[in-house]
Formats: sequence, C-alpha cells, structure tokens
Amino acid sequence: MTSTVRMSAVWHSYRGHTALRGIDMSLPVGVTALLGPNGAGKSTLMGVLSTVLRPQHGRIELNGLDPVRDRRRYRESIGFLPQNFTAPGRLTVSEFLTLSGWWRRVPRAERRDAVRWALDSTGLGERRTSKVDKLSGGMLRRLGVAQALVNEPTVLLLDEPTVGLDPRQRNALREVITELGRQHTVLLSTHLTEDVAALADRVIVLDEGQLVSDSTVSELTDREKATASDLDEVYERLLGAGKPA
Repeated sequence: MTSTVRMSAVWHSYRGHTALRGIDMSLPVGVTALLGPNGAGKSTLMGVLSTVLRPQHGRIELNGLDPVRDRRRYRESIGFLPQNFTAPGRLTVSEFLTLSGWWRRVPRAERRDAVRWALDSTGLGERRTSKVDKLSGGMLRRLGVAQALVNEPTVLLLDEPTVGLDPRQRNALREVITELGRQHTVLLSTHLTEDVAALADRVIVLDEGQLVSDSTVSELTDREKATASDLDEVYERLLGAGKPA
C-alpha cells in the first residue's frame, strides 16, 4: 500500500516534558492503531499531525505537503476527531455538518452533497434532523467521525473514538471505521487492545514518547488472526522491555 503520511525524527516538548522523542513512521491506506498507556504521547502525536500542535524538531509530509509551508492544503487533506469532541446541542445533525463543511472550506455548491456523503458513511442519514443534544453517546461519536469526513479528506485522525461507549455502540462504530479504512488512511489512537484486534491492519506502540514497535498486527502477535488477549500479552512485554522490575 502507498504511504500517504511520513514523520521523520519528530520531537515535541512542553513545560520541560518531552512528549515525543524522535518519531519516525509512515502511514499507508488502511487502519493503523496507535496504542500506548496514558501519558505515552498519543494525543501529542495526534495534535502534531492535525496541526493543533507544531513539531519543534523533525519533518512531517502528507503526499508531499508540509503542515507549516502548505498549511491550508495540508489541513484540507485531513479530518480530525479529538478525544473530547463536542457540538452545539441546539443544532440539528445536518446543520452542524453543514457548518463543519463551511469552516473546512468545502465549496458552497458541493456542501450539500458532502454533508449527505458524511451522513451516509457514518450511518446517520436517519438522524439528519435530530438535535445534537438528543443523540446518544454512540451517535455523538459517529457525528464526530462525520464532521471529520465532511471535506472528503485523504487522512482521518481519530483520537480515542470509542471512549465511553457501551459494547453495542462500540461495535457499531467499529464497523464504520473498518469501512472507512478501505479507502482512507486512518490513524486510530486508543488504549484498548479490543479496538486494535477488531479494527487495525497495523499497530504502532508508544511509551514515554518513544516508538517501541511498528508492525502489522499479525507480525506483532505471530498470529494470523490476533485476539485482544494476544495483543495484551505482547503489549505488556513491550512496555516492560528495558524497564527495571
């Protein structure tokens, strides 16, 4: 698969804490899981890729676009779901996505079709007239994915998309993400190995700002079809490597 995103020697620090330490990685089409404990640097990496944060050292490219030099075109190529996604409760689902299309610079003549596509892609078509504050937790997370899709980006950055969902809601959203990964580069930040086993083609493991593993799920676990238990075992071993007992 062709790589769309590359990071080379990316470092980022704040308030004396180094959150990313020389990250080198590439992201192809498909679902890549970003796995790590709290404080590993996952949200910082997402912030750097989304341009919410600016890397202090290193280089990022998205199909040749630099997030600093080509900021507008780079941003038009990505969709971002932050971990703490919120939307104005008084708007309908369709109104919010239309607003999202406007600020994501979707041309006015194309905005209605873009909203329809985002609704259909996330299974929200029947909720287009529902008020945001009437949505369940699972539907609100779907709306977060839909707003990330409305500009038809090349790359989707989903930060803990299944957090706070019950098992049924989580499974429904996983189906949406799996389908999106067939044609998009999806980076899914999570701390749940169940998400990785259900969704990911590849997995990147971060710990204390360092990349400790970057491989396919089957290579990492030595299993053709890995389970969450398989991933738990390897994950614990990776996080324990090189640390004092």
